[in-house]
Amino acid sequence: MNRSGVRGIRGGASPLTVIVLFLLAFAMGALALHLSQRGDGAGTGSSRAGLGDSASAAERMQGLGGPEEYRSSDRPGDQLLMQRRNAIVDAGERVGPAVVSISVTQIRYVRQGPFALSQDPFDQFFNRFFPGRIYGEEVSNLGSGVIIDERGIVVTNEHVVRDAKEIKVSLPDGRTFDGTVVSADPTYDLAVLRIDGDNLPVAPVGNSDDLLVGEWAIALGNPFGFLLNSYKPTITVGVISATNRDVRVDEGGAIYKEMIQTDAAINPGNSGGPLVNSLGEVIGINTFILSTTGGSLGIGFAIPVNTVIRVVREILEHGRVRQVWIGIRVQEITQMVANYFRIRDRRGLLVWGIEEGSPSDRVGIRVGDIIRAVNGQPVSRANDAQRLIFGATIGDRIVLTMERDGDRRDVAIVLEEARPQ
Repeated sequence: MNRSGVRGIRGGASPLTVIVLFLLAFAMGALALHLSQRGDGAGTGSSRAGLGDSASAAERMQGLGGPEEYRSSDRPGDQLLMQRRNAIVDAGERVGPAVVSISVTQIRYVRQGPFALSQDPFDQFFNRFFPGRIYGEEVSNLGSGVIIDERGIVVTNEHVVRDAKEIKVSLPDGRTFDGTVVSADPTYDLAVLRIDGDNLPVAPVGNSDDLLVGEWAIALGNPFGFLLNSYKPTITVGVISATNRDVRVDEGGAIYKEMIQTDAAINPGNSGGPLVNSLGEVIGINTFILSTTGGSLGIGFAIPVNTVIRVVREILEHGRVRQVWIGIRVQEITQMVANYFRIRDRRGLLVWGIEEGSPSDRVGIRVGDIIRAVNGQPVSRANDAQRLIFGATIGDRIVLTMERDGDRRDVAIVLEEARPQ
């Protein structure tokens, strides 16, 4: 029997063998059906659809009962997508549609002559007799801007549109408009443009007075303009490195006041574009960088958006930025000045000139008075006082803490428009 049993297993199928094989086949079929059903719900079906079974894939999607029942948490791919999305991505999507490319045709005047470019004193002498020909040539300039009002109000830097003959404003959606300069102010390096279009995207505006050093800073713009063959803005990311920075760009040039410093890369063509916080709100207008190479070294500066909004309102209401007038001239109290006037405390500013009929004259300020504080903030340099009233507009009220013969008092001055020269 033992030999017969062995022979039966190797050479033929006994009834017991048939039963075992039948049960095994049944179990394998049930397992395959179970795995197939699990695959349809977990991604196996979508893999087959990618190979050509698109109709069955659509049927399976319909069987899920709609997007609201197809939870992203049930799909590993969507979980990864949710991890990739962050505040920077959201901020870019919120502001990006309102960031524009600005193409400017400018007229630059050039002098042509035999000694026009020479630095030799002898050649410069002959320039007086042979001055050459002065002619204008067209040059192109590129920059960025941001739409802040649905009426087509675009903000950019004044240096982007300076001496513009023609301005083209292009949106990320591919539309291009002619831009007109409402007004531009070199003191603030801000310009307001207007474009005529429908359904214009508008960037949300934040508050630059509550910035935190170290919080995210996101710079948007169009570096190198149309060389990249795209109207869509790029995004660079850094942090707010500092606030209230006063910067002189070049020797003898104007001083930019109360600037936001960031290490987010501001590249050529980014000037005029927005600096954005992690909430997707504009907090500044990218303006310039400090660099020895021409490229970004992580020292960029933006005009605070609160200053921008004050300038824009002034321009839209009055057509220009009106210059404020106080009518007072001051100087710092050096040791020599302190000795001459017998001033013990050198902190403050000495008044050495008053314009007759000015706001300062009418409130009783006199030559020899000492300004100890402006709006409650101590001052020791003229730049301190200028910074404290920077951005003030006509009708604003400032308070000067004055000292005369050892007595201190607060004097309120209402700012007026500067008289025509």
